[in-house]
Amino acid sequence: MSPRFLASIPLMRIFDVSKARDFYCNFLGFQVDWEHRFDESSPGYLQVSRDGLTLHLTEHHGDCCPGSTVFVWMEGIEDFHQNITSRGYGYMRPALENTSYGSRCVEVTDPFGNRIRFNEAASDSPSR
Repeated sequence: MSPRFLASIPLMRIFDVSKARDFYCNFLGFQVDWEHRFDESSPGYLQVSRDGLTLHLTEHHGDCCPGSTVFVWMEGIEDFHQNITSRGYGYMRPALENTSYGSRCVEVTDPFGNRIRFNEAASDSPSR
């Protein structure tokens, strides 16, 4: 049987679950699907998702490096941009920008230095 990849789930390094919840849930509109800790004093590991995009957020120091970037193709970027900017998040007001590679982009940076670049192909650009 030939290999078939089913999903890619980026891991994002975080340092505080409550700050991560504020950013990913209250600002970006993700929901927490589940959270795991080996015990009360262990680092947290959680899965968040929104509209088909799934991310793993981890406090475990060996899982990944802080300051990563995730590139996301999406549709409906104008509505997404309006939705997140209307929430009044005090630490960020991302712009909706035209890129040099034929898309419209909203880039956000979480409290831990990780970036997510949400992109939608411009209507006059070739498909990705």
